[in-house]
Amino acid sequence: MDLDKYRALFLEETAEHLAEISRALLELEKDPARTDSIDVVFRMAHSIKGMAASLDYTSVAEVAHALEDRMQASRQAGSVGWETLACLFRGLEGLEAMLAAVRDSGQAPAGRPELVAALSAPGPREDRADAASAAAGRPEPAAPRLRPDPVEAPTPPPSVRVRTRILDRFLSTVGEVILSSNQLRTAASRGAEGPPRGLTPGLDRMDRVVGELQRRALELRTTPLARIVEPLPRMARELAQRMGKRVEVEILGAELELDRSILDRLSDPLVHLLRNAVDHGIEAPARRVEAGKDAIGRIWIEARRVKDSIRIGVRDDGAGIDLERVRERAVAAGLVLADLAEDLPPEQVAAFVFRAGLSTTDRVSEVSGRGVGMDAVRAAIESLGGEVELQTERGRGTATTLVVPITAAVQRVLLAAVGEEIVAIPVAKVERIVVVPAAEIERSGRDAFALVDGVPLPVLDLAEQIALPRSAVPESPEAILVIGEVRGERMGLRLSRVAGQQQIYVKAVPELLAGVKALAGLTILGDGRPVFLLDLNQLG
Repeated sequence: MDLDKYRALFLEETAEHLAEISRALLELEKDPARTDSIDVVFRMAHSIKGMAASLDYTSVAEVAHALEDRMQASRQAGSVGWETLACLFRGLEGLEAMLAAVRDSGQAPAGRPELVAALSAPGPREDRADAASAAAGRPEPAAPRLRPDPVEAPTPPPSVRVRTRILDRFLSTVGEVILSSNQLRTAASRGAEGPPRGLTPGLDRMDRVVGELQRRALELRTTPLARIVEPLPRMARELAQRMGKRVEVEILGAELELDRSILDRLSDPLVHLLRNAVDHGIEAPARRVEAGKDAIGRIWIEARRVKDSIRIGVRDDGAGIDLERVRERAVAAGLVLADLAEDLPPEQVAAFVFRAGLSTTDRVSEVSGRGVGMDAVRAAIESLGGEVELQTERGRGTATTLVVPITAAVQRVLLAAVGEEIVAIPVAKVERIVVVPAAEIERSGRDAFALVDGVPLPVLDLAEQIALPRSAVPESPEAILVIGEVRGERMGLRLSRVAGQQQIYVKAVPELLAGVKALAGLTILGDGRPVFLLDLNQLG
């Protein structure tokens, strides 16, 4: 029997079951009498036990069996007590560690007899007493939930599991079909008498079919946001407990779907923002009560779709950021002159938080650092063609919004020409295009500036950025500047001409050039020319 195939299935399905258990335990922490959540933990533990036993992962099956027995006692009691809940979280952490060991070694992990003993189910009376004492100690006990009348669960739509490697190959093939279609239309339009009669309607039909194929392929590539946000409430809970705080996290819009490649790179920024909110945003319970707030801090993670983008907000009701302290630190770091800093509006002061090394706290925290790492958050989001917005109010909380495209596979770009070379720039990063006399671009060492609307604007020469010899770029009395944001600073990118806009299918950069950070992707134009997509944040 090919155990590798079944092992991969076990790892995938067990990870999903553990995520379900985590969500259910967080619900039970809010409402110990939530019987539907008790049933979820029981069913998931039973499923893990069966799958582990079938692969001879006896140690995993023993822990899952003990967890199942403990939940059976809670089902009979009708609620979960605090001691039981703490024990269940220990069981969950133990199963997660054992799953990681299976993933790393492929072998059954060592047994956990102490965990099995701790999970040994108490009698229903004992669990009821535990639940009653827990309810007595709660400041606002939750009303018991009645078990709903049983209804027939809807049958889920049929589905299949596809290896990521196979899916990536399919999507790459779809991209080649799209590029070939564009090249065929370009070749047909180049004839002296135009395309042969009857060819144009056929090309139009092919474009519609290819467009539908493209949309279906992109649907396969997208994954619900829930995959990366659902573990966050438990992470916040554990961090808050270590710091003597109480936190509840509410997630909205987790069903929205994004390109898998974008989703994978959103996880770290969201984790950092959550840690910041728990560490620096949410106050200690006593301070919150003194300020007239609930002792339990609240964090909201909300996602919503706006046209072709997803806006993911992380908002807390904590202390907010002290903008005056940010202003002082920015002056001390030499980021802005003191007399200019006094006149900056709040949103510009808040933007200093994203500058590397600037922090408003004097203590070093192993959890997070407001400012330390926020520059990495912005860099990660901007590398996806997105942006970061920050709003804060002293004493009321902070809201950070990540704006990212739904898919990275298809982007609308500006085709920028330098001499005979053409590169692609994401349209989302372009503010506007201006033309200035070339003689008015002033140089100071390696830096160049031009006056735009009476304000000095740093200028980057695109020819220099792509290492194009000056002899390959013809002289011109006028300079075309594409104005956009590069690493948080407004700049002008100088080029020879604008070759138009186009929606492109983005392919991965060849492995030989993978180390060139300024190259974010590759596409093929209709005439067969390869064109690189630039990451503006890697220029300069």
